[in-house]
Amino acid sequence: MSDSKDNTQTAGSALIPLPDPSPVLKEMLDIYPPKVARKRAKHIRVNDPHDVPEVEANVRTIPGIITQRGCCYAGCKGVVIGPIKDLVQIVHGPIGCSYYAWGTRRNLANQDPSVESYMPYCFSTDLTEDEIIFGGEKKLRAAIQEAYELFHPKAIAVFSTCPVGLIGDDVHAVARQAKADLGINVFGFSCEGYKGVSQSAGHHIANNGVFKNMVGIKEPETPFTNPFRINVLGEYNIGGDAWEIERVLTRCGIEVVATFSGNALYDQIGQSHHANLNVVMCHRSINYMAEMMETKFGIPWIKVNFIGADSMSKSLRKIAQYFDDAGLSERVEAVIAEELSALKAVREDVTRRCSGKLALCYAGGSRSHHWRELFKDIEMRLVSAGYEFAHRDDYEGSRVASSIKVDADSRNIEELAVEADPERYRPRKTQEQVAVLEENGLKLATYDGMMPDMEANAIVIDDISHHEMEKMIEFYKPDIFCSGIKDKFVIEKMGVPCKQIHSYDYGGPYAGYKGAANFYRDIDTMINSSARRFLKAPWESQPELQANFAVRPEKKKG
Repeated sequence: MSDSKDNTQTAGSALIPLPDPSPVLKEMLDIYPPKVARKRAKHIRVNDPHDVPEVEANVRTIPGIITQRGCCYAGCKGVVIGPIKDLVQIVHGPIGCSYYAWGTRRNLANQDPSVESYMPYCFSTDLTEDEIIFGGEKKLRAAIQEAYELFHPKAIAVFSTCPVGLIGDDVHAVARQAKADLGINVFGFSCEGYKGVSQSAGHHIANNGVFKNMVGIKEPETPFTNPFRINVLGEYNIGGDAWEIERVLTRCGIEVVATFSGNALYDQIGQSHHANLNVVMCHRSINYMAEMMETKFGIPWIKVNFIGADSMSKSLRKIAQYFDDAGLSERVEAVIAEELSALKAVREDVTRRCSGKLALCYAGGSRSHHWRELFKDIEMRLVSAGYEFAHRDDYEGSRVASSIKVDADSRNIEELAVEADPERYRPRKTQEQVAVLEENGLKLATYDGMMPDMEANAIVIDDISHHEMEKMIEFYKPDIFCSGIKDKFVIEKMGVPCKQIHSYDYGGPYAGYKGAANFYRDIDTMINSSARRFLKAPWESQPELQANFAVRPEKKKG
């Protein structure tokens, strides 16, 4: 609607309410057949932060609707395991699957001469028609042997792709035999692309595999002495985010034992059970790990957000509150003051030009929620958001987790039976200490979800389609759209700048304070650049369609 942007500007310090979205919701759904419209309506909700509505999530995309989702293999190999830099990762399948997980994500890694990094390599069995027909286990055994002889890694992981599941190759049996023969850790992932409804299934499978085969298998050569030890879960070092997060944490005196799995080392994950707290960034991709580590080792977890200056400060204070140490709290406050002071000039400068601008954001994990905080820093408004592969608790919070019905697709994913380790289980906090923390507002093992933090009348859309995306652009006329690569160029052809937030369009880092400054500048440039006014789409100066007969049709006689 032409007046919707005006309706969302600020009046003094108060926000004018967002417009009634009923017209655009009707336009979105009217194009669908009745049955499809009823299904999609459950995925689209007008937000009420005080009485959060139920949203349908984690169900199969309706055939024929163009989705932004990825597959199970993409979630396992491409997201969670891929950033572990000294782990040889062999994709058992056609070469196209290998290329996807190797060449399309920007998981950066330090190049330490003392540590082998296999991230520049693409390991694949390159299955062809012969192996699809007669079986590929022999080729997989040969690939593992060859990788070992060339690199002598500490461990090798094997990933199943769709054809492997269909023809029945047993990657786990091959891995067990290779482990016995080579004397190193070799393990497999049954992450065929068709499993589950999206890449979320792959995250779960990856969590299970990492927990069984990596977590807790190594003791440190030198005992840890810093009591303020944490693991950062759900951070994949896109564009260097993990480095900026660790820089700030180190300044505060907080030691990172392991990051799951940005810039990660196999041994770091192996000794991650020595942390005293797990902090969870991307909730959907790693909450399983946090829960299993708490059950087995007694390590509590809290939800944090290191994306955005104010949210970074809030998360640092939550960590300090958990450890309950006056010296740590004092250092944290000093670091926050210094970092915010250094950020102040650029933040104020960008805010002056971006305040009141509108953003739409559709990402994976809990990232749309994270990006809201960056926009909030510069007084922009996120008027609509959603996830590609979320579950209901990502939207509505952990309070609904127990009421979520487990469907057939989710039952296909193994649920590990985890028990307290008889020798290494050590509760980091007593029941009394946990009660005091919660009384003072620090919630453990919970996530409030995205919707309680969004404005009233904002539209929440799960698994958005291209049609719905176009209607949102027509209605809000946003100043910027954040999404993934699959829809980036569709959006830009509609005249709206699109920030690709899965791999940052070769930008970043965007985490922490320095990352926030990078984001402010990039968004300011995209929104306020005059360059777009000088661009003309081809159809503005040329006919949209041109055609000539290859063979002129003969006229019918009579």
